[in-house]
Amino acid sequence: MGTLTSFSFNAVNLRFSSSSIFRQRVGVQVFGSRKLNTKLCYLISKEVSREKFLKFRCFSGTNNSNNDADYTQNDGEIKEDSSNTASSTESTVTTASPPEDKAVQEKRNSNELPPSLSSRPPNIAPLGSVYNDFQIDSFKLMELLGPEKVDPADVKLIKDKLFGYSTFWVTKEEPFGDLGEGILFLGNLRGKREDVFAKLQTQLAEIVGDKYNLFMVEEPDSEAPDPRGGPRVSFGLLRKEVSEPGPTTLWQYVIAILLFLLTIGSSVELGIASQINRLPPEVVKYFTDPNAVDPPDMELLYPFVESALPLAYGVLGVLLFHELGHFLAAFPNKVKLSIPFFIPNITLGSFGAITQFKSILPDRSTQVDISLAGPFAGAALSFSMFAVGLLLSSHPDAAGDLVQVPSMLFQGSLLLGLISRATLGYAAMHAATVSIHPLVIAGWCGLTTTAFNMLPVGCLDGGRAVQGAYGKGALVGFGLTTYTLLGLGVIGGPLSLPWGLYVLICQRTPEKPCLNDVTEVGTWRKTAVTVAVFLVVLTLLPVWDELAEELGIGLVSTF
Repeated sequence: MGTLTSFSFNAVNLRFSSSSIFRQRVGVQVFGSRKLNTKLCYLISKEVSREKFLKFRCFSGTNNSNNDADYTQNDGEIKEDSSNTASSTESTVTTASPPEDKAVQEKRNSNELPPSLSSRPPNIAPLGSVYNDFQIDSFKLMELLGPEKVDPADVKLIKDKLFGYSTFWVTKEEPFGDLGEGILFLGNLRGKREDVFAKLQTQLAEIVGDKYNLFMVEEPDSEAPDPRGGPRVSFGLLRKEVSEPGPTTLWQYVIAILLFLLTIGSSVELGIASQINRLPPEVVKYFTDPNAVDPPDMELLYPFVESALPLAYGVLGVLLFHELGHFLAAFPNKVKLSIPFFIPNITLGSFGAITQFKSILPDRSTQVDISLAGPFAGAALSFSMFAVGLLLSSHPDAAGDLVQVPSMLFQGSLLLGLISRATLGYAAMHAATVSIHPLVIAGWCGLTTTAFNMLPVGCLDGGRAVQGAYGKGALVGFGLTTYTLLGLGVIGGPLSLPWGLYVLICQRTPEKPCLNDVTEVGTWRKTAVTVAVFLVVLTLLPVWDELAEELGIGLVSTF
């Protein structure tokens, strides 16, 4: 099979006088050349108001540029011009025909080829040329449907007036963005990167207005660091409508409200399940038997809804406090956030919420601050409820408000299990069931949800924090490790698989670069992220039976 290296298109319009009756007919015929040259030709006939048009469109996929045929019909004959070039040509031939009777008109109106064409064998061109032509059209279609690219005239203007000897000397240009819709300027930095970047942003607004966003990123495939210290930098240019997230739509608000209502329901269900020692047997079977599919009669649950509300309020309070932390950290930095999309979950009440950035982050320090603010706020409230609940659980006056839970529950977290063991004592923990206050359950679920969201992977709070503190390359390593631990069940216990699937489906994509994606964060921010990830591992690490028996966390075996 030959290699197709060029295509030629030829079009010939032929016009013949016809009857005075208004009609329009379009016919398409396909035929091939008798020669070895590969051609695919379309004969299009169109008759409109007394004139008939015949149009030939031919293209070939041969390696020679002089083998494209130019077909012209004159007096019923087709001539082939082998000297035609690869450029698209179009010619029109007009001939007059004598008046015809009705029978002749009907015969001419048929879609058959002229007699001179019927002698050609139906030799269709190979699919290679058609595929290659289709591929070219696909690329053009992608360009039309894809994001709008940077105007070449603006690129020249920016290169001439924005960059220079005192700021950044451009030596090369490359595509920038997910689909190459932007321009990446590579070159040599002529000053302190933060000062140069601030100056370039100001001058860019003066040159082209509020039309583009300028990014300072690390130079890809850099062979050596910058002589001034740190990595070599380059500057990316993208249109604002391409680089900035779109506004929240009406349907997204509707979906967010529906998810929040479902989360309220799952939180109330968690409160009902926490009263397992008081529930009817058929309800207990539904919550404890993995094979139970049919839900119990809802009327049986009504008496327990009121007593389940405090726990539901606690779970919902942690979620709202978490999101409030994000918004309070984003407001001073003029960063817009989307409405939170809460994820309902029966085991924990909720898996947290998906909150998107609706504006570009100015720098990595802002990314770390906003990412940590939510988990820290939620963890602070959760731990407060957890600690107060443990204290109330050990107080005799609160016996009427306590609920019985299996002691195996405390083996789900090494950190929380040790804190519970130190507060309640060995005797209380080394039993089949443990009497605890509902605040302990609310705090436990809140801390577990916060820990899951602080895992350093994808677009979770932990992933954003690690990406801002250590860069996107470090996030890749942390993410692979996290997926491995979740897949093996090392962290997360029975929730590791559903949480891993949730992250893969909804949160696997890392956050987009900041405007200043080069300047590193301070030491204390890196320390805060490192300590947070360490506490996350201790919270989600379950206690195996041998260690639980030795530490006195839960009753592993009875004799």
